[in-house]
Amino acid sequence: MADTLKNEDVMDTGTVDTAAGVKGTGVTGTPLPDRPRAGRGAVSNRAGRFERLRGTRIDDGWRDLQDDEPAPRLDTTVTFDNSKTVIARNDSPDIGFDRSINPYRGCEHGCIYCFARPTHAWLGLSPGLDFETKLFAKPDAARLLERELARPGYRPRTIAMGTNTDPYQPVERRMKVTRSILEVLAAHDHPVSIVTKSALVTRDLDLLAPMAEKGLASVGVSVTTLDAELAMAMEPRASRPERRLETIRMLSAAGIPVTVMIAPIIPALNDHELEAIMIRARQAGAVHASYILLRLPLELKDLFGEWLSAHRPDRKQRILNRIREMRGGELYESRFGSRMRGRGHDARLLEERFRIAFRQQGYEEERPRLDTARFRKPDLREVRDGQMNLFGS
Repeated sequence: MADTLKNEDVMDTGTVDTAAGVKGTGVTGTPLPDRPRAGRGAVSNRAGRFERLRGTRIDDGWRDLQDDEPAPRLDTTVTFDNSKTVIARNDSPDIGFDRSINPYRGCEHGCIYCFARPTHAWLGLSPGLDFETKLFAKPDAARLLERELARPGYRPRTIAMGTNTDPYQPVERRMKVTRSILEVLAAHDHPVSIVTKSALVTRDLDLLAPMAEKGLASVGVSVTTLDAELAMAMEPRASRPERRLETIRMLSAAGIPVTVMIAPIIPALNDHELEAIMIRARQAGAVHASYILLRLPLELKDLFGEWLSAHRPDRKQRILNRIREMRGGELYESRFGSRMRGRGHDARLLEERFRIAFRQQGYEEERPRLDTARFRKPDLREVRDGQMNLFGS
């Protein structure tokens, strides 16, 4: 199960009856509502779609619970991921890269809107609080990457980082997995494109600036809102908006081409900030801009609904209705071509607003192009992975 069962919890294979407790278990009591936790984005830890058993917290009379009692603190844990490879490949027609590296599974930033949350269900964990507290790191990523780059059939194309979970989430400060990957890419002149919402990326200016000078590095900084209060509720452990704008300034000053990513756009919540974000980011030095409409695949629909009930109850129905208007009547559609932008009148209006602001602010039409011609394949004789050298000593 995704939930750890305590005295007030019960394994639920039936349904909840608010008067009698949990049907089919013989346990009576009132189900306890989930409440926001300080520093966490998800409200609940509901089980993933593959789990047969689910946990329901009930008030069984053992504890004197008060409405204003804070929810217990959840610490972050990190487990090592023993993957055999680190480069993931895709052939999606609406994604501008064919390979990526994710140093971590799960993300401590806790962004409630993160479309990667449902991936935690594959691990038998919750896409809710588990996603942001039970992380998996790839400490051997650099060694595995060098081995993959050394393969005879490898052909260089830009490697994208931060496409699933943020490579500069707080745990990177001590784990330094992302930095170790950049060190390998820099050593072999391999191009890399990074997406992050963390000021921690500036720690690696010593690697990124020389790479950018060779046309080997670009960074996308995600700025979802300029409202610090909204950011704290929506993406609790990510850098605050002003820090992200300062990050754009520092990257740009170091000669690194920066794209501002207004992602996601959430109708009736942050869509009114589109132009303001593009203006501030351009002033900070961003050369390109993009946006993505909110995506709510699988378990994320319910998690986002819970968050709205807890943080924006007065706007909940309006926000969900606006999303449906831009998603053909559904909260999500996975169809290529429209999943990033939506469809309908409101989606077209949003796109037109973006185009006008893009042109007025003087953003460059094309994304920064990176150079693959400089790539130098690692020497297999120098790549040590505990096996015999393929070409002898």
